[in-house]
Amino acid sequence: MARKANSDSGADAAANPGRLKQIALTYKMTRRTDPKVGLVVAGVGIVTFGVFLAIGFLLGYPVYLGILGFLLAFLAMAIIFGRRAERAAFGQMEGQPGAAAAVLQNVGRGWTTTPAVAMNRSQDVVHRAVGKAGIVLVGEGNPNRLKSLLAAEKKKMSRIVVDVPVHDIVVGDGEGQVPLKKVRTTMLKLPRVLSGPQVTAANDRLRAMGDLMSNMPMPKGPMPKGMRMPRGGKMR
Repeated sequence: MARKANSDSGADAAANPGRLKQIALTYKMTRRTDPKVGLVVAGVGIVTFGVFLAIGFLLGYPVYLGILGFLLAFLAMAIIFGRRAERAAFGQMEGQPGAAAAVLQNVGRGWTTTPAVAMNRSQDVVHRAVGKAGIVLVGEGNPNRLKSLLAAEKKKMSRIVVDVPVHDIVVGDGEGQVPLKKVRTTMLKLPRVLSGPQVTAANDRLRAMGDLMSNMPMPKGPMPKGMRMPRGGKMR
């Protein structure tokens, strides 16, 4: 038991520097796009602690409310820092190829994401996520070109999964589009209409259909330099 306790404490000690380093890297990344993040987070903590301490003096319990204020101040600082860090991350990803795929990979448990199930020569791309809300196709690129790309993907899937609802999202800031930072919340708000076994069955059927990467013929040996996509429109 003593050896187990020592090994557990050693693992915790080894994990803590990793967490602190991750927080430090996140702070540096956030500060590049949000220079005031440190002042804002510190201000939230000081105000929260000060309010509870003042109430504690008024009620005659400064120690108890001071401790409570300290804990709540730390929690408020963590929440504000997390939100500003997330906003900064989305700001840096926005407009970058594959940004939507990165968001889909972090939607949460219960979702299976397949990046780049369809793409055309203009680098417009469609990603697929499957969950209890059904199938969600997320398109990145020119909205006009994505219409035909999404329609073709829906038609292809309709022959495989006829009883599963299909939703489509076009990432962008225009009318009828969904900003990158709201893709996750938009997906989580979709009504859940499938059970766990139905989601598994839909994933199995789609996996059997394959995707862009698995269907693309790859030459043996090293990739030729300067290789271009063949003419002929869309890759499916």
